[in-house]
Amino acid sequence: MNKAMARERFTAFIVLTAALLLAAPMAQAMKIQQQNLTQLITESQSIVHGTVKSVTDGIDANNVPYTEVTIAVGSAAKGKHEPESTLTFRQFGLLEPRDLGNGKLRIAMTPEGFPRWHEGETVVAFLRAPARITGLQTTAGVAQGKFTQVNDTLINGFNNVGLFDGVQIDDALLNDENRNMMTQPGAVDAAAFLDLVGRAVEENWIGNGEMQ
Repeated sequence: MNKAMARERFTAFIVLTAALLLAAPMAQAMKIQQQNLTQLITESQSIVHGTVKSVTDGIDANNVPYTEVTIAVGSAAKGKHEPESTLTFRQFGLLEPRDLGNGKLRIAMTPEGFPRWHEGETVVAFLRAPARITGLQTTAGVAQGKFTQVNDTLINGFNNVGLFDGVQIDDALLNDENRNMMTQPGAVDAAAFLDLVGRAVEENWIGNGEMQ
């Protein structure tokens, strides 16, 4: 087998592996289309609130298409991210089809159900750990784990449907703003949501059985 053929097979293997690693969250987004706050927190390695600084795309050395997102961190409920630092991650897929310059067009865009990112928007991102082989990341619950701030409210790609379904929290830990937020459909108050998530992580409510 010559070197060109070996490289071509290795590239095909990497792309197939990336697709398999992403199959579970994609299937979850399409089949379940609901993931509550307890699950989002549990599945996240990082939870940050900040502004999207840049969004670019490309194809890496292993021929895997990606979208690269950089967030200027305002605060972090989970993960080692200091205020005024930046967080950069790569999500599978291109922003738009890419001309490869050889008469071919690469169509591998971000899959349906994955979050879309836009420079300048303020977001809360619940990020999974990077994939072991590809290093790619996406949000917990796919589009459910990216909340966009509109004025003083936050809303995800599923209009927050199911966000508090089945969530049980010791009532003594909640304030009036938290309680009101958990009973109202649609967009949530940003300050109340960040307060709830921040205390839940810092005080380990899930680990202590105070949040289920």
